[in-house]
Amino acid sequence: MTSFSPQDTNDKVGSSSESALSELLSIMRTLRDPKHGCDWDKQQTFASIVPYTIEEAYEVADAIDKGDMADIRDELGDLLFQVVFYAQMAQEQEAFAFDDVVKGICAKLRRRHPHIFADESGSVASVEKGQWEKIKAQERMAAGKSTDNSILAHVPKGMSPLLRAQKLQQKCAKSGFDWPELQPVLDKLQEEIEEVMAEVDAPNPEQAAIEDEIGDVLFSVVNLARHVNVDAQTALRRASNKFEQRFRQVELIAQQKGQAVHETSLDELETFWQQAKGLSK
Repeated sequence: MTSFSPQDTNDKVGSSSESALSELLSIMRTLRDPKHGCDWDKQQTFASIVPYTIEEAYEVADAIDKGDMADIRDELGDLLFQVVFYAQMAQEQEAFAFDDVVKGICAKLRRRHPHIFADESGSVASVEKGQWEKIKAQERMAAGKSTDNSILAHVPKGMSPLLRAQKLQQKCAKSGFDWPELQPVLDKLQEEIEEVMAEVDAPNPEQAAIEDEIGDVLFSVVNLARHVNVDAQTALRRASNKFEQRFRQVELIAQQKGQAVHETSLDELETFWQQAKGLSK
């Protein structure tokens, strides 16, 4: 009788994964082949595919929000392809290869989890408050990167505005620069809304000033979301999805009445909207 162990299963899964990944890397090399590759893929650069990478990340989030595992699998594949794409272009420039990306993240995860992975002596490091940030700071110093010592250093400016606002606030909160209660957060939001209206109602309203005040309102809304443990991006994405679903229902109701939305009065559209809200509950 042939013996069997869980390790056998792990080996088979690992072998299958390596084979699939090798195929993906091979496909990427073919697509970028100077002679026989795809014209579109060959023209791409690091900068040109950034928008696609961001889009794919949002599509992963959307699939997760829907709870569709098949869709999540497909979208994760699209996101993985983006990583492979960057690695292939880097390899062509003799900068780094896909294996270097994998080795780098493996080393980083072990380095940043000393309380999980034993050190050379075999003991497990104790976890200190703020240890994660300390380790990241040590990594930046070792790499000779910026010595910016601000609490807000290294919050990428390329993040989506909502996420960046949230990150900046979280960084400040960790240093104690934060309201301990909800009421001041609400008061600040109301204050910012009033300042928007003051600019809008000014004798000679300035668009730049209105924009500035609306920015403050949005920043305050993110702060409110953070204080009640809500992810602002997730909340806005779901609100947008809900709006889309209801507006599509409004269009359907209008169509059933032989009307087009642009030909329907605002009062009647409001009636349709309330009907759509009732249907979506």
